[in-house]
Amino acid sequence: MRNKIEYIVVCISEFARRFQLTMQQAYRYLKHYQGISYLDEFYDVEHLFSVEDAVDDLIAICRKHGGALA
Repeated sequence: MRNKIEYIVVCISEFARRFQLTMQQAYRYLKHYQGISYLDEFYDVEHLFSVEDAVDDLIAICRKHGGALA
């Protein structure tokens, strides 16, 4: 469980960095557009890829659920 939490925090941090958001803004966006749920549900597969790939996947998931960042 600890590894999953650390991984999700790293993904949020990299998402924030890519879009020049604060960690709080990134978390709220990802939570609202189901990115956090995605990382939690698919951790077993996602953590095998690079964090950059995970951020790309988050962008796609959030866009699918109405998010506008790209």
